[in-house]
Amino acid sequence: MEQILSLRNVSIFQKENLILSDINLAINKGDFVYLIGKTGSGKSSFMKTLYGDLPLTDGEGTVVDFDLRTLKEKDIPFLRRKLGIVFQDFLLLQDRTVADNLLFVLKATGWKDKDKMQAKIDEVLDKVGMKTKNFKFPHELSGGEQQRIAIARALLNDPELIIADEPTGNLDPQTSVEVMQVLQEINNSGRTILMATHDYALILKYPSKTLKCDAGKVFEVVQKNV
Repeated sequence: MEQILSLRNVSIFQKENLILSDINLAINKGDFVYLIGKTGSGKSSFMKTLYGDLPLTDGEGTVVDFDLRTLKEKDIPFLRRKLGIVFQDFLLLQDRTVADNLLFVLKATGWKDKDKMQAKIDEVLDKVGMKTKNFKFPHELSGGEQQRIAIARALLNDPELIIADEPTGNLDPQTSVEVMQVLQEINNSGRTILMATHDYALILKYPSKTLKCDAGKVFEVVQKNV
């Protein structure tokens, strides 16, 4: 199996504070993995280490073929192009349309060809069932629709790993299921997803490998103990 993420004897710090220690885990291509744990248990620090927001200073780690231990500031944009990151609060630019939100990301990541950019925008919006909403502004969309756009944005550069940090945290149960179905379809097409969540109902509905942050450790949990 091709490994997308590998951590060996990793400890994660925020400044001098040890947040998590002795992390040993691997995520393979095509996996769907949940990350659970109470608020303050280290989930966000774990995620931030993977996309280069927190430096890895202790242990060995690779993500999408980048060595986190030797990652330089100038490499971070290239790492993030191979990752799709979805946040709880959407982080869409409110002053521009859905299409322009996506265009902004493509331009920022080095796309130049207008036709190719338009085709890519159509493709990712189609994947999340939002092709007809490309002229809308974020405030004209429901929370679930905004999250679908955020997922589409994460797909723009064909990421090898999608990191979703509480993507259903601000959504009602029905909308959460709809967003989850989108993520499931993306996973079924071969993409790897790591999703932090508090939503145990979703985990029961869509069981998958589950990692837990607790007492300064990260470990795999057996489904029935969730």
